[in-house]
Amino acid sequence: MILHFYIARRFLRAFGIVLAVFIAIILPIDLADQLRNIGPDQGFGPVLELGLLNLPGTLYQLIPLLVLLATLLMFLGLARSSELVVVRAAGRSALRSAAAPMATAFLIGVLAVSVLNPVVAATERRFDITMARYLGTEERTVSISAEGLWLRQGTAEAQTVIRAAASNSDGTHLFGVSFFTFGPDSEMVQRFAAREAELGDGAWILTDAIRWPIQGAPNPQMAATRFDTLTVASTLTREQIRDSFGRPETVPIYDLPGFIRQLDAAGFAALQHRVWLQMELSAPLSFAAMVLIAAGFTMRHTRFGRTGVMVLTAILLGFAMFFIRSFAQVLGESGQLPVLVVAWMPPVAAILLALGFLLHVEDG
Repeated sequence: MILHFYIARRFLRAFGIVLAVFIAIILPIDLADQLRNIGPDQGFGPVLELGLLNLPGTLYQLIPLLVLLATLLMFLGLARSSELVVVRAAGRSALRSAAAPMATAFLIGVLAVSVLNPVVAATERRFDITMARYLGTEERTVSISAEGLWLRQGTAEAQTVIRAAASNSDGTHLFGVSFFTFGPDSEMVQRFAAREAELGDGAWILTDAIRWPIQGAPNPQMAATRFDTLTVASTLTREQIRDSFGRPETVPIYDLPGFIRQLDAAGFAALQHRVWLQMELSAPLSFAAMVLIAAGFTMRHTRFGRTGVMVLTAILLGFAMFFIRSFAQVLGESGQLPVLVVAWMPPVAAILLALGFLLHVEDG
């Protein structure tokens, strides 16, 4: 048990070193990128704010790579100091030696999903809002709530808030819809209600609609007008609605099941969010797989040579697993593969293959 704790501490120390190096590399690059996005006129304060808000999300995506590099660094250090030789001479198999860093990586994955995921979701949302404020654009177009679907459109002179009881999968065909138009002084100008509303080129086409003039009308109900079809100008596009749902990574994992239910109730396809939820839940297994991949190529004494080739091979295989997992995620989001298969099969297959290779190379 003491040896397991020692190897786990070495792994955590290597992970900390790799994390610090990546922060030192990523942060200046991201600051330069944010400076280019918002321009130098804003000053360094906003640039630093955006860089710090974007940093957790960037590091969160790189945790599998950090785990892989930390494992390589740890086992190479143990091999150079001949500690691995001592461990093997004490009767410890390669698999038992890899158990401690594998369990530690799994715990890092659990902490990342349970603790870091909500932090990243909050910083990602804050980053989007802050960036929109500095660029002078609208930070939110679509909102999903228990009352239905809410959209916003318009310009600085007039804003229209749209509420729909249900929608099709991309938010361009609304049912049970109401339009509330506000003037530049934030007072309601008019209201529309319709059985259906479909987004066309630069306009909403309302079916079975009623218009109530609010501003300047002593009795809006008496002045109401009914239309079989009515056209209302729109500044929204199909792409804006789709992109404004919020990336799944901006929703904390604890809120994601409820958000998925709200999307289903509103009529939207929540497949992307379902895939993301399962991918997050399977992340600890992916981290453990990265440890086994790195261990299979570095748990050998340096006197055997070809250390550089073995390290490069481990890194390439780690990237290959990351690519396969990302490719499976795309297939899952497009509906070509079941959600559970794309989320859980790549890490399980990687663990089994790495485990077989480790047993074959180290234990014959």
